[in-house]
Amino acid sequence: MAVIDQRVTDSYAIYLGDCVEGMQSLPDSSIHLSIYSPPFGGLYHYSSDDRDLSNCPDYKSFFDHYEFVVRELTRVTLPGRMTAVHCMEIPRSNSGTDSLKDFPGDIIRLHERLGWEYAGRHAIWKEPLAVRLRTMQKNLAHASLVADSMDCGIASADYLLLFRNQGKNPIPVAHPIGLMEYAGDRAPPAEVLSYRGWKGKQTENRFSHWIWRQYADSMWDDIRIDRVLPYKASRDSEDEKHVHPLQLDVIERVITLRSNPGETVLTPFMGVGSEVYMPVIMGRRGIGFELKASYFRQAAKNMEAAASNGLLKKDNAEFDFEQEEAVA
Repeated sequence: MAVIDQRVTDSYAIYLGDCVEGMQSLPDSSIHLSIYSPPFGGLYHYSSDDRDLSNCPDYKSFFDHYEFVVRELTRVTLPGRMTAVHCMEIPRSNSGTDSLKDFPGDIIRLHERLGWEYAGRHAIWKEPLAVRLRTMQKNLAHASLVADSMDCGIASADYLLLFRNQGKNPIPVAHPIGLMEYAGDRAPPAEVLSYRGWKGKQTENRFSHWIWRQYADSMWDDIRIDRVLPYKASRDSEDEKHVHPLQLDVIERVITLRSNPGETVLTPFMGVGSEVYMPVIMGRRGIGFELKASYFRQAAKNMEAAASNGLLKKDNAEFDFEQEEAVA
């Protein structure tokens, strides 16, 4: 794999380079979970690099190239384990009258064709004006209502799509005393707080039950939208103004529900490092690949800041990066 730069520690490894080449260096069935946001089918453009999926000439070409990513994820993911894909519906233009592309549906069909089982989705609620400012959809402007409400648009939610790899999961993801931490914008009711860490019958664990109801909901309307890693310093002249990292609440929930401490979490589109940062501070091990140099540098700064602030958690398992270092 052609690595331009890298940071390798005992708890994470991040690489500046092409993610498909990078994943080709990983052993079969070595990843317990992956979570990422792919470039949104050409909606946003991140760099001028020919390898950047956001630079595909059209929507079909995007999926032709994206298929290589999903194939590698299929190979490196443990049987029965999951990948989580963050995406949204894509406006065909910002004219205010055009229809939407079913980007989530096309992602689902691609994964199913490659053997993944679709396991459902969470909708992440977004405030309409914020969507307008992020996507520049003219049909989300109040002026559309005033002129002709037939042209009014919908502030589409973000979606987190879950897929399960073929085969039986060899290592259960167990929570013997339930869920201990809630990542979200609501305050747990006072009457359930005393049940945190309940060691009796888990049917009586009212604190964990309350968190579980928030997490199992198909509509995540309690995500703290601004709980993200620093990213503004990573922008360069090629960036679009609305680039924004995935919320840490979303990542924390997926890691809690879909992986055990000490396991390995992968992100092929690392950005500023959110999907490596959260696994590592939660006691997992992280691997990330990023093609854009300014994003990679910011990811490295974010991981170094976590280390200097004592946030990185470690377990007794050693992270064997021998293979990755050998090809770097």
